[in-house]
Amino acid sequence: MMIDLTGRTAIVTGAGGGLGRSHALALARYGARVVVNDMSAGGAEAVAMEIREAGGEAVACPCSVTDRPAVEAMVAEAVARWGSVDIVVNNAGILRDRTFAKMDLDDFAAVIDVHLMGSVNVTKAAWPHMRERGYGRIVFTTSSSGLYGNFGQSNYAAAKMALVGLMQTLALEGEKSGIRVNCLAPSAATQMTEGLYSEAALKGLSTDLVSPGVVALVAENAPTRMVLLAGSGGFEQAHITMTQGIYIGEAADAADQLQRCWPQVSDRAGEVTPASGSAQYQHEINHPGRATAAAA
Repeated sequence: MMIDLTGRTAIVTGAGGGLGRSHALALARYGARVVVNDMSAGGAEAVAMEIREAGGEAVACPCSVTDRPAVEAMVAEAVARWGSVDIVVNNAGILRDRTFAKMDLDDFAAVIDVHLMGSVNVTKAAWPHMRERGYGRIVFTTSSSGLYGNFGQSNYAAAKMALVGLMQTLALEGEKSGIRVNCLAPSAATQMTEGLYSEAALKGLSTDLVSPGVVALVAENAPTRMVLLAGSGGFEQAHITMTQGIYIGEAADAADQLQRCWPQVSDRAGEVTPASGSAQYQHEINHPGRATAAAA
């Protein structure tokens, strides 16, 4: 089944260059009308013009995703112009890399503000319109730095993992309104990666090879609650899982037993991907080991 985004309106943040530009162009090729958001007015207009010259519909909307009134105005303008906001791709971001010991807390807060709160601002502004229409597709940009950690990126990693938690909950809350919410973890050579990796390491990591993942995540038959990894033409899925673990109960030496049993606690045989946070509680109160301990 071919993806067709004709009649859909998409907002792509941080789309004046890099990954955002590739996402905006890809969505437009599939028929979406695109609001090109970026801090740079020139960058946003250049990408919007590129889309229009290719026969698509696009408008530039320069503003910071941290500017809540400006974000609300951007969404209102899109609804007034095209009647809906169907797709939001939260891509805008900054880096302030440093080891945690040397990091200024203002730099920590700035990264949280742009990546996490910027995504919250745009999504919150679009959310009521999506609920009213019974349709929405939202993509948050996470990162392997958040999923797995990366030296010198405590602020960035914290923001990116927070977006996974936001996605998990909004996917549950948006399900009855036809809103599907996913995360994308890209590997790409962008302005943000300049100086971090060698040219050889970044070879083949074109931003254009990531954007098909965005298109698939906002399609009519898109999944929900997926963390999609994408880079260099490859696509994978990340999961947050729970092991079967062990049951100790109310033993006086529970901490000592736990320390001896780390291998069993960590054993991934039979691990599950919980449907919601309550799965932990349900597993623990109904732990198979409880019955075994009672029988003994």
